[in-house]
Amino acid sequence: MITSTLMSTDERSRERTQRQITEDADPVCRAQPPQDFHVAIIMDGNGRWAQRRRRPRRAGHVAGAAAVRRTVEAAPGLGITTLTLYAFSADNWRRPRAEVDHLMRLFQSHLRSECANCVDNGVRLSVIGRRDRLPGGLGDAIEAVELRTRQGTHLHLRIAIDYSARDALMTAAASMPASGPPSPDTFSTALARAMNAPPGTRDVDLLIRTGGERRLSDFLLWESAYAELLFTHKAWPDFTAQDLESAVREFSTRHRRFGGLPSPNHAGLGQSQVKGGRGP
Repeated sequence: MITSTLMSTDERSRERTQRQITEDADPVCRAQPPQDFHVAIIMDGNGRWAQRRRRPRRAGHVAGAAAVRRTVEAAPGLGITTLTLYAFSADNWRRPRAEVDHLMRLFQSHLRSECANCVDNGVRLSVIGRRDRLPGGLGDAIEAVELRTRQGTHLHLRIAIDYSARDALMTAAASMPASGPPSPDTFSTALARAMNAPPGTRDVDLLIRTGGERRLSDFLLWESAYAELLFTHKAWPDFTAQDLESAVREFSTRHRRFGGLPSPNHAGLGQSQVKGGRGP
């Protein structure tokens, strides 16, 4: 996996120059816009965004919800067919009760208010993660929006709430028969069931984290085995459609080999040509 973070202006300039030299020398290396791929985003930095403005943390969460709308609206036009957003981890229950309660109300409110918009725009919305610890009203809102949007084919939007990749992996492993190790596809199906996710979702192609931190934080560990990683210091409320487009453009330059060697025409450039590959 390759990581990218913010560089200095000089570093960016040198990188662009070297990339242009390579592309000019070998036209088949020129990046093509990726299509039909899965982007996952760790939406980090809401609280720090608010604190820098001397506003309560909840103001950052409200601003972050606006960034979600911008991102969802921009995604299909960039070739993204699956978008998974990390909204609330299983560890986030440790935050102050008032903040958690505000987040739960915010999730419920936006699920209800955005449902019709999702239907109109062909967006299928799924919520992955545990359901047993969520407030009843939020659980009802999740079931309603999943039912109403299930026919959407333009974009599959997945929101991770009360989600832990390690917990899901352990639950899936415990459900496996003792007769022998399962196939990757069999285990992926069990994993989807463990996190209340529709089966058959492709692995993550590009994982973005905002807010300046550079870690996965227990997010989609199995599905991100071959994901390209991109980190930005920009806080989530400041993330724009242009930032998403820039990330996709950066992704389109990545050479993805899935443990093998590049093909003569560099067919793996920028998007997954092999699903479920294994190896370094």
